[in-house]
Amino acid sequence: MLDEDCLVFVEVRYRDHSSFADAALTVDATKQRKLLQAASMFLAANDQYVHCVCRFDVVGVDRDAGGRLHVHWLRDAFRP
Repeated sequence: MLDEDCLVFVEVRYRDHSSFADAALTVDATKQRKLLQAASMFLAANDQYVHCVCRFDVVGVDRDAGGRLHVHWLRDAFRP
């Protein structure tokens, strides 16, 4: 996704009400490394984005006990 001149990689996580952690908080160091690796592969295959500033966002979607969805968008959630 492009946000002006910034290339944004977005990880979307979902949890239902029976989960113990908020969805957005489930992107741990291991997942971050995998996302960085995927971003590197994408940039290697798409020269047109090589000079873009990159950002990593996390979107957490949680369903509460009443069935309502809550979306939390963490912009610039982590840095390489």
